[in-house]
Order: sequence, then C-alpha cells, then structure tokens
Amino acid sequence: MISNQILQNTIDTLKEISNLEFSVLDEDGKEVVSTGTMPDEVTKIAADFLLSPAQAQEMRGFHFFKIYDDQLPEYVLITSAGSENNYLIGKLAAAQIQSLVVAYKEHYDRDNFMKNLLLDNLLLVDIFNRAKKLHIKSDENRVVMMIVCDNERSFNVQETVKSCAGSRSGDFVTEVDADNMILVKEVGEMDMPEIVADAEQLVKKLEAEGMKNVRLAIGTIVRDLKDVSRSYKEARMSLDVGRIFFEDKQVISYAELGIGRLIYQLPIPLCLM
Repeated sequence: MISNQILQNTIDTLKEISNLEFSVLDEDGKEVVSTGTMPDEVTKIAADFLLSPAQAQEMRGFHFFKIYDDQLPEYVLITSAGSENNYLIGKLAAAQIQSLVVAYKEHYDRDNFMKNLLLDNLLLVDIFNRAKKLHIKSDENRVVMMIVCDNERSFNVQETVKSCAGSRSGDFVTEVDADNMILVKEVGEMDMPEIVADAEQLVKKLEAEGMKNVRLAIGTIVRDLKDVSRSYKEARMSLDVGRIFFEDKQVISYAELGIGRLIYQLPIPLCLM
C-alpha cells in the first residue's frame, strides 16, 4: 500500500495545479488523506459507492472515483463537481493515484521475490516465471553485498544504502533479517578488484551519511539469476570469516578468504582438539 505521505504529497500537488479540493478514502470508507475538510455526508456516500459496481459517480456536488488493486477497490478519490473540467481533473487525478498503486505493488512484489530468491525459497521454474513477470533479467552479471553497521534500528539504514548505492534499475536493496542489509548489484563486465573498489567507496559514502562501523562483505559474481542465493551465502560467510581473520578490513570478498574459509568450515570439535 502507498504511504500516506506519498498520497498527501500527490493530492497537495493536484490541488496546487487545479485549485480543487481532494480527499482519499480507504476500502473501508475511512479518510486517509485530504486537502481540506469534507462533509460527513460525503464520506457516507463514498461508503455506499464502494459497494456499487460503478467506477465513477457524481452525487451531491461531488465526483467519486474508484482506484483499484487487483480489480478490488483500494481507494476512493473525492473531488468537487460543478463543471466538465472538474470531472476531467478528477479522472486524471484518479489515474495518477492508480499508477502509483501499480508502481508500488510492483516494487514490493519485486522486493518479496528477491528475498525469497536470496533465501532459496523458490523452485527453479518459479524463479524464471516470476522474474519474467516482474521484468527482472535472468542472465545478468550480479554480485551480492552484505552490509552491517552499529546504528540503532530507528536509523533508516535501507534508505541510506539505496541513496548511496545509486539508482540503477537492476540493483536491489533489501533485508532478510534484522541485522544485515543486502545489496544485489548488477556489475556488467566489472572484475572483482573493481567491485571491491566500488564497495570501498560505498562504505565511505555510508559513513558520511551517519552509518557507524560499517562492514561490507561480497560474494562471487554470478551470471544466472538462480545462483544469486549462492553469492548471498558466500557474502554471509565472508562477513563471519572477516570478523575473525580480517578484523581490520571494512570490505572483504569471498575470493580473499583463503584458508580462513576452510578453517571456518571445520567442525567445532575438531578445532578444539
């Protein structure tokens, strides 16, 4: 669901352009955001409108427009009637919010897909079918980076990483647990030394934005989408091994682990002998 702040900003902008008042109600007929105060009778009409098959309606001097999510009403947009222009403006406003609903739904569908991909929760056939529907390339060079820091949970780490990592459409920033931020990055023809250099620059940017004691671990480069989970596991191992054998390094790649990786994989009883 779209954040209330995004909806409020949208209708505020629409009001500035059109000089019309707007209100958005949820599927239960409760006001979500508004540019002004709507009469109580209008919200009652909207509740009845939600139960009707109509997509748009004019009653008591107001236009009502349904906004859908998967063919089910998600919101009702209300604006004042009075002229043909008002109807057209209302229809354009409803189309704008509808586009936001679709965009945000796709964003969260992609995020959920990437989390399940990282955790190996998808069948092979599901990976490629869902990737195709979500317009995610299945044969692109990618690497998984795992980022940790000492900031409190109130600090918006995910948004900071998104901001500093750039806005390439093929990159994903997500989290699969409470402690680690994951960056799945398209790397094109870059080799590992170039990726490590980029990661070091990213760490500097993150610290400049207020993130504390940042550490970043990198898996190997994978070409096939189904292998992203392997790069994720390698990044996680790199982080764990790096804490033990490379304590002074902020950026560590799986390729650098060497014998540390082998020692890490030994059974604990054998290490204690």
